[in-house]
Amino acid sequence: MSAAQAGFDTMKRTRPYTFLALGDSYTIGEGVDVLERWPVQLAERLRQDGIDMADPDIIAQTGWTTNELRDTIWDSGNQKTYDLASLLIGVNNQYRSRSLNRYRTDFQQLLRTSIAFANGNSGRVFVLSIPDWGVSPFARRRNRAKIAAQIDAFNAVAQDECRKASITYVNITPLSRQTTDDSQFAHDGLHYSGKQMRLWAELALPVVKRLLKK
Repeated sequence: MSAAQAGFDTMKRTRPYTFLALGDSYTIGEGVDVLERWPVQLAERLRQDGIDMADPDIIAQTGWTTNELRDTIWDSGNQKTYDLASLLIGVNNQYRSRSLNRYRTDFQQLLRTSIAFANGNSGRVFVLSIPDWGVSPFARRRNRAKIAAQIDAFNAVAQDECRKASITYVNITPLSRQTTDDSQFAHDGLHYSGKQMRLWAELALPVVKRLLKK
């Protein structure tokens, strides 16, 4: 099926779709090549399916919490708009033992920021859940059950706020917990490899196709 048959007005478009990915180490792809980052892999998959998608812009940095991402965006004064925006943030809030209430407040603000980047269209924003780093080789001597429970609590807040804002939520956490070997992780044993990120992109792919029709 062609992109036009699938409902995309590709014949009328004079430019590629644009995409902004917001986040932390999981979005910037700590420890992996640029082409292995999940937003880059997603854009490539869309192009393979006949959808003219530009390479994504990425605002993300390893170690960022919600407030650090928020403050960096505010300080930049960036008012560019995109056809699509994504958000994946919160693992460092959990890692640094930040409160769920603080996360909720910051996350609400970041959702509003994401909508603004998507030209005010909440239907063109999607959120990825926080992966569970507790399954990583790095966490072998950590309390993995506690980490998992905390990740679930942060994700529950994110999913609730997405529901309130009518924003699509993509749950990649189960994929992160199904890692069967160390090839799913980068060389540091903590961050995920391009192999795992490919699964995230594949899960997001049909979701994004639906969003681009809105």
